[in-house]
Amino acid sequence: MIERTRFREALPRDASDQAEVFHHAVMEGASSHYSLAEREAWAAALPRTAEAWGARQTLYTTLVAECDGHCIAFCEHDAEARIETLYVWPSVARQGIGSRLLQLTLDRLAHQGHTQASIEASLMLAPALQARGWERLGEEQVERHGVMLSRVRLQIALPEIDSPT
Repeated sequence: MIERTRFREALPRDASDQAEVFHHAVMEGASSHYSLAEREAWAAALPRTAEAWGARQTLYTTLVAECDGHCIAFCEHDAEARIETLYVWPSVARQGIGSRLLQLTLDRLAHQGHTQASIEASLMLAPALQARGWERLGEEQVERHGVMLSRVRLQIALPEIDSPT
């Protein structure tokens, strides 16, 4: 799958796919770490519409993984080097697509002069990030539609990139 995948900046046409990737990643992909009530509250936190996800593209820099003309994963970050989201369609998870998206995002942030990046990761994602060198800062609770969800705050140092003179 990864050999057929193209990584690029998000386009407005990706927004409806992003909505579906998010919904299915939360509802199916996170099922071993969160209860149904937790996943329903998490999924309801963002509308399942192209309009909502298109608006997010104006708020966050978004990279997508595209396969056969569809967004199958995406990663958003803000101007302060905070990873806002990283979601992969469940049927293509664990094939290196999310890891590649995240690495491309971190490379971009390093080239922009950032010295570290941060994320509030799900209980599902946090162990994999820690295994890749992310430092655990602590666990926190966030409320989504009246339900408390656990997540893990992490950060990673970014390499210093010499800018061309």
